[in-house]
Amino acid sequence: MTVTARLRALIVDDVTLARQRLRRLLDEVGGVDVIGESADAAGALDAIARLRPDLVFLDIEMPEQDGFSVLAGLPDDCRPAIVFVTAYDQYAVKAFEANALDYLLKPVEPARLETTLVRVRRRHEAGQAAPIDALLAALHARERYPQRLAVRSGEGTLLVRVADIEWIEAAGNYLCVRAGKDTHVIRETLTQMERRLDPARFVRIHRSRIVNIDRIARLAPLFNGDHALYLHDGTELTLSRTYRDALFRALGGLD
Repeated sequence: MTVTARLRALIVDDVTLARQRLRRLLDEVGGVDVIGESADAAGALDAIARLRPDLVFLDIEMPEQDGFSVLAGLPDDCRPAIVFVTAYDQYAVKAFEANALDYLLKPVEPARLETTLVRVRRRHEAGQAAPIDALLAALHARERYPQRLAVRSGEGTLLVRVADIEWIEAAGNYLCVRAGKDTHVIRETLTQMERRLDPARFVRIHRSRIVNIDRIARLAPLFNGDHALYLHDGTELTLSRTYRDALFRALGGLD
């Protein structure tokens, strides 16, 4: 009879209730011993060095230092399997999938957790190292792009979160940046702005417009290869056939 070794796990999350819930789910699934918990990045790195877990459930959104700081701080001789836990970071989810790393979306579902543990155990028993270096490279590439845009206003300068931008429209040498209910005007060309933004998140759909692909709800064909593009808030834009293929590639390859 084959005896499957139990996995030794560390839970890292700044929310006590979240740690308790994940521990309870692991107890229900079985096969995992939770050997420690941490509420922040510094404590996580210390616990990993001391306890040498097989597996770390790592929350992304933590104060002061996030989960990526833990990833970057891991010593070369200690690379446990990492399962990221996230509530909303779509870029991170894409990066995890591209690099074959496991992730769980909050709130964690028991069936999804069980599936993840099967994959982790399979790699662990095969002696496969966690593919962390490739993800770090992808995350470092992300840092080249700004997370906020400085916008001049009558009261000074506003900092607009890039993630909040829905779409951008050119108006001569100015840009109208749509973010929620606000429209911000920036003196810059669309080509200059396109070079500044992460191409994994922002794609040109027309000679005068760029859209945040996470805000796209649906597409509908028109004529001559053009499409009507609808955002989640109901805004309708035109996807020019000139830019259609680039958007389809960014969306994962549509027919």
